[in-house]
Amino acid sequence: MIYKFTIISDEVDDFLREIQIDPEATFFDLHEAILKSANYTDDQMTSFFLCDEDWEKEQEVTLEEMDDNPELDSWVMRETPLSELIEDEKQKLLYVFDYLTERCFFLELTEIITGKEIKKATCTKSHGEPPKQLVDFEEQSALSGNLDLDENFYGDQDFDLDDFDMDGFDIENDGKGTGESF
Repeated sequence: MIYKFTIISDEVDDFLREIQIDPEATFFDLHEAILKSANYTDDQMTSFFLCDEDWEKEQEVTLEEMDDNPELDSWVMRETPLSELIEDEKQKLLYVFDYLTERCFFLELTEIITGKEIKKATCTKSHGEPPKQLVDFEEQSALSGNLDLDENFYGDQDFDLDDFDMDGFDIENDGKGTGESF
C-alpha cells in the first residue's frame, strides 16, 4: 500500500508537491521527504498537526518529545508510523516548518494506492518554488499587513467618564462593603 500526499502553500500559489510513502513509514520519514522536496534545511523545530475538514488543528506530532506527562498522549515523529494516526483518504494535516511565525504547508492524503509498495518516500510531482523556509518578524508583519497600534487601537479615546453606567460597579466603599480595597 502507498499513501500519496498532496502538499500546497498558502504563500506561493503555484507551489505543489506530491509525495508517495509507505503507510508504515514514520512521520519523521514524511518530514524528511518534505524538507528534501522543498530544499529546506533540517535545523528547525517542526510539527505535524492532524486537522479536521476545516483545517482546524487537532492532534500534534512533534519532532522532539515535548510533554513529560505520561498520562497524556504525545506523538513523536520518529516513533509514530503514519498508519497509526492516518487511515482515510482526504485526511488533512498541517506541517509547521517555521515555528516562530507559524508558517506551514497544507497536506492532504489524496490517494491510498493498494496492491503496490514503495521502499522510500518519493516526491512524484514538484511544481513551483517553495516559500522561503524562514522569514524574520519584520518580513512576516509586512506580509500579513501592518497593524496600526496607535493610541486609538482599542477604540475612541475621547470618552466622557459620565457616560459610563456605574450600576454594578462597587467603586466606592460606603461602609457596607467588605472594606477590601483593590
